[in-house]
Amino acid sequence: MYSMDGPIPSGFVGRRIVNELMQRQHVLTLYGFVMLALMVPTLVLLVLDARTIGDVNVWAKPLKFMASTALFSLCTAWFMGLLPPSVRVSPANWAMVSTLIFTSLFEVAYISLQAALGSPSHYNVTDAFHAAMFGLMALAAVLLVATQAFLAWQIHRTAVERPLPVFHQAVIAGLIMTFVLSTASGFMLGGNQPPTGVGLPLAGWHLSGGDLRPAHFLGVHAQQLIPLAGVLLVRQAPSRAGAALFAVILVYTTIWVLLCKLGLSGQGGY
Repeated sequence: MYSMDGPIPSGFVGRRIVNELMQRQHVLTLYGFVMLALMVPTLVLLVLDARTIGDVNVWAKPLKFMASTALFSLCTAWFMGLLPPSVRVSPANWAMVSTLIFTSLFEVAYISLQAALGSPSHYNVTDAFHAAMFGLMALAAVLLVATQAFLAWQIHRTAVERPLPVFHQAVIAGLIMTFVLSTASGFMLGGNQPPTGVGLPLAGWHLSGGDLRPAHFLGVHAQQLIPLAGVLLVRQAPSRAGAALFAVILVYTTIWVLLCKLGLSGQGGY
């Protein structure tokens, strides 16, 4: 038995988090960990396979999508813990979970297949099949982030405490922003191919103009960043957390708008 009087061993904390995730939504939790596991062989392939697309290793995109999908799934599972247990297992929420898994799995699988073939997945309209798959990826992306808007509505509808606690407000805002901002930037990104080349380390972005991926990143990851801001505000400034959260949302959205303008200021392509 671990004593709760002294420091809690990191392994114990990790097990508590995993157990909590499993209780909140076990299917999404398992799916998230599968994606994390798939990153290991993908990372090995990235090291061993020197092929590139647009001067970037062919396995860089699958690796990033796996990481993003894992984080997206695990956070969704955690936020479902804000719902009453009976609501979590409702047919509507099982449909939401299924939509998240199938749409994200479709994207990861197709992107990985194209990487193995040494062929682009995005902006590949060389023939009818690849053009159709590019369109299906866009549809899958919209359906994927739409699950977050549905979850936001569920959390608001079933909340017992009124007014909503600041953390609940942050979660709802982050989920809605993920749907709205990522959908808007995704459509803009679909018509404006990013520049070629390595770009920033890890991310691969180009901040000199013509790259909408930084704005799209902010849109997708509002799901994590806005709730994280809510947690920090509640801990550091509990009496002003609500007003501060509104300011954070305003600043975050302003940065997203500026990044969209920067992304539309040039034209990439390869």
